[in-house]
Amino acid sequence: MKIFRFLLTLFHLVIIVLLLGTLLNDYIPPRVFPWVNMLSLSFPVLMILNVLLCVFWLVLWKKRVFLFLLLSLFLINPTRRWLNYSDTAHEKANLKIVSVNIKGGTLFGYQKVYDYLKTTDADIILAQEYASEFKVPGYEHRTDAYEIVALNSKIKILEQGKIATVGNGNSFFADVEVNGKKIRLINVYLSPFSFEKGKVKPSEDLDKNKLKLRYVIRKLVPTFKNHQDEVADVQRAVSESPYPVILAGDFNAVPNSYEYYQIGKNLKDVFVETGSGSSTSFHDYKFPIRIDYVFCSPELKPISYKVDRSAKVSDHFPVITEFKID
Repeated sequence: MKIFRFLLTLFHLVIIVLLLGTLLNDYIPPRVFPWVNMLSLSFPVLMILNVLLCVFWLVLWKKRVFLFLLLSLFLINPTRRWLNYSDTAHEKANLKIVSVNIKGGTLFGYQKVYDYLKTTDADIILAQEYASEFKVPGYEHRTDAYEIVALNSKIKILEQGKIATVGNGNSFFADVEVNGKKIRLINVYLSPFSFEKGKVKPSEDLDKNKLKLRYVIRKLVPTFKNHQDEVADVQRAVSESPYPVILAGDFNAVPNSYEYYQIGKNLKDVFVETGSGSSTSFHDYKFPIRIDYVFCSPELKPISYKVDRSAKVSDHFPVITEFKID
């Protein structure tokens, strides 16, 4: 029994080290060492194991539980990026934004996408992976000349432009005025991993799983490196903005990743500020994944954040956020 507890303690320490290792993504770029970024993908599973083991040690009333709980305090914010509770005051918002990857309307058709988006009554719609045109009825102002990413707005667009990114990513900015205040919207789509679903799904055959793991790693590492350059372009666009920023889109990256830390620098994660429940937004795989985000400048006031899991218009759930612009 003592040997079992010793091995379990060692296993728990390894889990804690791996979880804390995700914090290094704030400092280590993928081109230097991409394997740290890989840890962010396993964060939810590792955190669940950590919690279960802490409960186990607590039930046995082993003093080591206090060490594990103390180390887990460093993981509170990283966990809140996946699972959160916010008891925020429900003030009246005056800006509503929907961000959604519509996958070119290929899954359910453009009409269903448009019908849903009309029901949200959003002021601004940010779309990623649109096809040849993106025009929601009732939205007069459009930005869809930048491939992949598009915007429909009920608010007049003052200025717009492309944010140059390498690889298959794409981003743009559009300036609007709300309640007398100018705001820069940035719509982001980082390069996808382009997995073939059949090559990712686990198999009962161990040899096949090894091949699939190699396939996944071959896709992940070069895309992480591409993201490093794309993220630098987006960061520059945020820092050079003359107005407060609302940045949204499909990062193709999970919380606590290098991409998350870098794009989120000097911005607020609206889910962490106002969201409750799970932040997962990509539902094509059974594994819980959050790759869709909304960030804002510190001077802006987010009111609410919702992942609309009732909307089946794509392999992503729409993200709906509201702001009070003073």
